[in-house]
Amino acid sequence: MVIDFERARLKMVDEQLVARGIKDPRVLSAMGRVARHLFVEEALADRAYGDHALPIGERQTISQPYMVALMTEALALKGPERVLEIGTGSGYQTAVLAELAARVYSIERIADLAVKARRLIASLGYRNATIKVFDGTIGWKDESPFDAILVAAGSPEIPAPLIEQLKVGGRMIIPVGDRTTQMLKKVIKTPTGVEAASLTGCVFVPLIGAHAWAKEDE
Repeated sequence: MVIDFERARLKMVDEQLVARGIKDPRVLSAMGRVARHLFVEEALADRAYGDHALPIGERQTISQPYMVALMTEALALKGPERVLEIGTGSGYQTAVLAELAARVYSIERIADLAVKARRLIASLGYRNATIKVFDGTIGWKDESPFDAILVAAGSPEIPAPLIEQLKVGGRMIIPVGDRTTQMLKKVIKTPTGVEAASLTGCVFVPLIGAHAWAKEDE
């Protein structure tokens, strides 16, 4: 059976994103362009546009399409921004961000995932995304400050280095909670500190690093 991936992708946008209130036309357009099935194992390609997360190896996952759209829309990207992503994974969210921002800097702690994502992102022609292997909770100080930060793993608290590396007026989207369930937070940096609002409950893999969960607690 031959799968019409483009049709499946457009159906995903209509039924999972638009139907649930995603309105930003740039986000909807980007997710209608990025070939999600290329970011999962070939054996799972027929499930790539389903309403669920999928395993990508190394005990990591590619997030549910709606969650990718919700987090991306909450960043309110207009085009010229420099964005930091924590948790590259397969590179799908990276590609969506690269469609919407001027520059994307993505950090992945697992080298094998970073290598695969880097190769795929390059093969798809994205020249505005850079991926490195590092502790994402420390951020990417040399390229800061950032207009927006997206954290694709659950943290017990908002890592202080990420707040420091966010521009005043910048937005950060991060799941905060315990190791099994979190609340998705939108954080805005102000001249005097941060303002945080809760968006929705969520379940992400744990954010591992110096300013989050210790690896030995996995």
